[in-house]
Amino acid sequence: MIKKIETIVSIAAIAFILYIFTFYIEGEMGVVLIAFLIVPPLVSFLSAFYARKRITVSIFSDAYVKKGSELEVTVTIEKKGKLPVAVAEVCPGASEVFEKQNKKYRLSLLTEDKIEFTYKVKALIGGNGEISVKSFCSCGFLGFVRFKIKSSLPESVSVGVIPEIPDVKTSSQLFRQIADSVLTSDDDDENDTELLYSLNAAPGYDHREYVQGDPLKRINWKLSSKKVRLMVRLDEAVAAVQPLVALDLYRSADADPEKAVLIEEKLICSAVGLAKALIKQGISCNFAYNTGDGTVVESIDNPDYTDIVLFKILAEKVVPERRIDISSCGSVCSCVASTTEPGGSFSDVLQGSVNSSAVSIIIPKPAVHEGFSELWYLDETDNVFKMV
Repeated sequence: MIKKIETIVSIAAIAFILYIFTFYIEGEMGVVLIAFLIVPPLVSFLSAFYARKRITVSIFSDAYVKKGSELEVTVTIEKKGKLPVAVAEVCPGASEVFEKQNKKYRLSLLTEDKIEFTYKVKALIGGNGEISVKSFCSCGFLGFVRFKIKSSLPESVSVGVIPEIPDVKTSSQLFRQIADSVLTSDDDDENDTELLYSLNAAPGYDHREYVQGDPLKRINWKLSSKKVRLMVRLDEAVAAVQPLVALDLYRSADADPEKAVLIEEKLICSAVGLAKALIKQGISCNFAYNTGDGTVVESIDNPDYTDIVLFKILAEKVVPERRIDISSCGSVCSCVASTTEPGGSFSDVLQGSVNSSAVSIIIPKPAVHEGFSELWYLDETDNVFKMV
């Protein structure tokens, strides 16, 4: 409001000086000055007004970038028609995982129909982010007028910022609990196999020696230890002996986005780091996470697929007030539920959802929450899971 008043006062002062100069000092020179001060602003106004319906903007960048690196963003401005356009003003935007963008770019389309320029933005926090155009205006070449473009702004570009996944140590009590539950379930399956063999004179599971490329989830560890060589099952009846790692990136509607992305990054590193540690020890696992179509469960049975799952997680935008749904996961030997917020409706997620007696909860940082006795967090100093 104050700025508008200052502009009006300035224009009024110039008009008053021109009036005095023209009618009381020098008439001919006053007319020249009037023409000089009126014609250029008028041309500037008309060119900016004309361009507001005839220029468009688009934005492009890579889908992923490593944390700490710079993402290169390409902005393209195009015009329709042959008449010259004064100046197009673009103000880029970025979500909380990137450094803030406050710079405005002004480009002239006087002789060209299309202009491209690039800028770089630094990725600060791991997670899903967005690059966008906050505003796009047509400006006069004198800078006095600015019109918003009539065409809609381009959709935001989703970018996954890849964090450094820690090399989680397997010496923690949490890891030992998961490994023990897998071995116990494996023993139960072997007992079932022997029972089927005695009743049907044929083994319930067929086995053969491990060949490079076989899924690790099919290795029968108990039988392998007896035969002193790796033996794999030839069926798919091993889902119950796979632990489940569930990633619940819950964000309340009134949460501060800048603080939320920091918490979510820690939880992603904890959950994916645990999955990697399990695979390194030969323990396949199921990994549950949310997508735009709901909760997805991926079977991770080799180290390379952990990175693929990480990329899929980073490609998904966090939807406020949405919990993970693991009700369709069935029976698992152990469930490790990673959540940003174990309070509220999180109890409903676990209650009756997974048929498992071994449920552990991972949170981003050490904190006590009522109703949960076994909470774990990843200590970043030595990359070991510790109990709260």
